[in-house]
Amino acid sequence: METVIRGASIYFILLVILRLSGRRTVAQMTPFDLVLLLVVSETTQQALLGDDFSITNAVVLMIVLFGIDIGLSYFKRWAPGAARYMDGAPTVLISDGKVDFRAFHRARVSLDDVLTAARQNQGLERLEQIKSAVLEADGAVSIIPGS
Repeated sequence: METVIRGASIYFILLVILRLSGRRTVAQMTPFDLVLLLVVSETTQQALLGDDFSITNAVVLMIVLFGIDIGLSYFKRWAPGAARYMDGAPTVLISDGKVDFRAFHRARVSLDDVLTAARQNQGLERLEQIKSAVLEADGAVSIIPGS
């Protein structure tokens, strides 16, 4: 039973930490982000397993973690408000060509990130060419070119 409690606790702690840390996608990871991810995985492994490194304990933990994840996916479908809280909501960064610097600050995204997405996804070179930019819940930036 201790394994189940440890697994569930770590799952929800990681969910909160990742939710609070922002929406940077894996494609935007820096080398330090990768190192941090490896350190977190090692620390989490120790917290999950404690002194029991048996295959049985590892299997129980995997079932608990995936079970919670699957259960929460059903819960989010049933309660869309919870999904918005857990996964986040899209953030409008540029609307009708006007930059919302407060939204940039809250989302911890730079204007350079949006301009990079505009170049890569739409071939746009200047800020004036962007009608709208939205930071999606998954961390991707959607660009709508101006006319």
